[in-house]
Amino acid sequence: MNLDELYAKHGKLGTKEIILDVRNPDEFTEGHISGALNIPLPELESRVSELKDFETVYIHCKRGGRAKSAFETLQNLGLTNVVCVSDAGMDAWLERGYPVKR
Repeated sequence: MNLDELYAKHGKLGTKEIILDVRNPDEFTEGHISGALNIPLPELESRVSELKDFETVYIHCKRGGRAKSAFETLQNLGLTNVVCVSDAGMDAWLERGYPVKR
C-alpha cells in the first residue's frame, strides 16, 4: 500500500481496521493521522496482543523505515493482518497537505 492509498482509505476504516503509527510519542503528539494508534517501534513486541483482533493493521512511520521494521517484526510474531506503508510516511503526508490531528 502506498501513502495516497492510505489517505483514500483513512476516513473509511471499518471497526476492525486500524492505522498503526510506530513513531515515538513526541513525534506522534506533534501531529498524526486522526484515529491512529501509537505504538512506538521499541514497544511493539510487548504490545502485539493489542493488534491481534484487527482484520487489517496499516503500519506507517515518519519516512517508511520503521514501518518496514514493524511489519517484519509483526509478521515474525505470527500476525498475518498487517499492511506496510513503506513508500513514505508522516513527512510526505504533511507535504501533501493531508489532514493532521494535533
